[in-house]
Amino acid sequence: MSFLWYLPNQVEPGHRGDDTVQGHNGIDRLTELARLAEDHGWEGALIGTGWGRPDTFTVATALAARTTTFQPLTAIRPGYWHPAHFASAASTLDQLTGGRLLINIVSGQDNLAAYGDSEGDQPQRYARTKEFLQLVRRLWTEEDVTYAGEYFAVTGSTVATRPVVRPGRPHPKLYFGGASDAAQRVAATDADVQLFWGEPLDGIAARIARLRELENELGREHPPLEFGLRITTLVRDTGEQAWADAEAKVARMAEAQGKRDGLWFRAEGQQRLLALAERGEVLDDNLYTAPGKYGGGGAGTTWLVGSPDEVAKSLRKYRELGVTHFILSDTPYREETVRIGDQLLPLLN
Repeated sequence: MSFLWYLPNQVEPGHRGDDTVQGHNGIDRLTELARLAEDHGWEGALIGTGWGRPDTFTVATALAARTTTFQPLTAIRPGYWHPAHFASAASTLDQLTGGRLLINIVSGQDNLAAYGDSEGDQPQRYARTKEFLQLVRRLWTEEDVTYAGEYFAVTGSTVATRPVVRPGRPHPKLYFGGASDAAQRVAATDADVQLFWGEPLDGIAARIARLRELENELGREHPPLEFGLRITTLVRDTGEQAWADAEAKVARMAEAQGKRDGLWFRAEGQQRLLALAERGEVLDDNLYTAPGKYGGGGAGTTWLVGSPDEVAKSLRKYRELGVTHFILSDTPYREETVRIGDQLLPLLN
């Protein structure tokens, strides 16, 4: 199993309850978080993307230069980058860091008009993502690439700086998310790792089974698709303390934000999470669904809550389903990077 953390990349402080305000997104503070991750068992961290955030690739480059083993899982959007520009930038950073770069391809909603992008309906959005993935792979592994697709084209293109190649790693690993049928079809043929949000075990099992069916149906040309879980983990010394803190945190969220309606998040994967509360506030052993009622998108919508042993037990159950990549987080980021790294990760390695 591989374990990554999450680094906030936000203009405004207070992300998901973080307590740092002064310099919260400055280079010193982000470097501190990256080095804490390095020192406390994490292989690296996801750095999110979206218009209105600091540029993710720039942040990843700065942190890679100030760390030694830290692997930035750098989120990028196909409409924000042209595939040839991205392939060149990414392979350069990968070469400079000795092969530490990881990539998370994001095709969800964004303020596209702000940077001159446009897209059609969901099938078109994922068709473009598919072309992006195919072309980037070719540019990383071939020379004199000519490609003419519906959305992207290059002629006689060779990326000058190549990614670091190791056994089983022809280029940086490509993570990808999405729960719609269109997204799953792209993942089944063209991604390296399909990322899931924190669904219950039966939901993840069904998703994996469907993706395996699609691999066979559509004809995958790459090694078998791998699976990852992105989830918040609230860990305390005892289960009782963890649940007390989790419930208090949700109460503060409710007071501060009020109840969100189900239209706040439009992505199908996030809608699936928001609907989980209808099945109960606690699913499986310790999957807490209540945070989704009061904001907190994505990984903030469901939490695994408990003692280190209890959360480790739950994560091992996901591993038994075939999940091998885990991206965990909780706030305050500084304290939880250390706590979860020191208390939870040794139980899983």
